[in-house]
Amino acid sequence: MSESTEDFVAKVHETQQKQQKNKEHYGKGKPSEKLVNTQHTNNP
Repeated sequence: MSESTEDFVAKVHETQQKQQKNKEHYGKGKPSEKLVNTQHTNNP
């Protein structure tokens, strides 16, 4: 049980790190701005 929990936590941390890198790379530090623009474009 404890092993699977540790594996799960490790995977979560790894995923969070990957997502953070993607945000910095694609959003250039401002991913929220892109999201807002997309929402406005799709919902006039």
